[in-house]
Amino acid sequence: MSSPPIHPNLQQRRESFARRAESLIERKYAISTDKSGELIITVQGDLTQQEKRAVFLTVHDLGCNHASFQDFVNSPCMTEIKERSCFIHVDVPGHADNSGALSDNFAFPSLQTLGEDLVTVLDYLHVKYVIGLGEGAGANVLARFGLKHPSRCLGLILINCTGSAATVLETFKTKFISWKGDEVGQGAEDFLLYHKFGHAFNEQLVGDNPDKEKIVQDFQSRLHSTLNSKNVKQYVKTFMTRKDLPLKNCKVDILLITGMLSPYSTVVEKLHKDTDKEKVTMMKIERAGDVLADAPAKVAQSILLFCKGQGLLTSVVMPGVDRQRAFSTSSGGSNGMSMEEYDKPNIRRLSITVNDQLPPIQSKK
Repeated sequence: MSSPPIHPNLQQRRESFARRAESLIERKYAISTDKSGELIITVQGDLTQQEKRAVFLTVHDLGCNHASFQDFVNSPCMTEIKERSCFIHVDVPGHADNSGALSDNFAFPSLQTLGEDLVTVLDYLHVKYVIGLGEGAGANVLARFGLKHPSRCLGLILINCTGSAATVLETFKTKFISWKGDEVGQGAEDFLLYHKFGHAFNEQLVGDNPDKEKIVQDFQSRLHSTLNSKNVKQYVKTFMTRKDLPLKNCKVDILLITGMLSPYSTVVEKLHKDTDKEKVTMMKIERAGDVLADAPAKVAQSILLFCKGQGLLTSVVMPGVDRQRAFSTSSGGSNGMSMEEYDKPNIRRLSITVNDQLPPIQSKK
């Protein structure tokens, strides 16, 4: 005797519960690379389900570590994306929580070397391809990864990405940053706060996030307690000695995101100006310095739009759209596809999809 059919609503609730449970899975790995030493990797989500998920590779900015992206992924505005994705968070050398000082004879890798070595992380974890999600120095690293390994990269979402080498003035200023032994001096802290939060920090804590003040305090606390000052200094020096980024040669689709109050806003605009507009889209958010803190919901929506343009996260409904109606329409209603199956990355669709499915994202708020 056959068992009775499962009601569609019950099936969807079961799938939702399973996704939520998978998204809570967290594992850490220490992965040795060819030229960048050991990288500590934090994985959110179940990579055994990667065929049905979007897989993101994140690299953090100066003065922080994987926790900056982990906090963003755990925010309420990312819940729908998180439940249908896996996140591979990279800590650059010596930046994992409570790391000891790097050896004096350790040559901290350049941004180029870090980017090229990230493929080792994918190979170790048996991940075929990812969407890069990086901020600041980490965005520059991921851009170089995409340039070197386009077959492993489905797209790049780059926040406050710098395309040019450090200016003479920029380098001159950082020479006077004070690093007091194992502690971050006031000058270094001021630089890192300005680099991260921009003009919004110097004027007032603005933005849509009511927890902005706590985010800044957490950043300062981690800087003084969780991160090793000597290692942070090495990452800053590497960023200041960066080479030009030839992003116009990139073969993957890119979304550039910046805030109007970011110190790198004009740099991102210049980078966008020099790229192929068929491949690169820019989003500029008003009243934001650190867009992850000031406008997380706008960033989450932009990530979703970008992924949909790549044939990923297709069952996630945009805000203000009824879930049942959208799913029945997008999946053809009676084709028997579950939401789990519909979320599966469609590489065939990706290969013929161009940016006309992803309209330019312009933020007016």
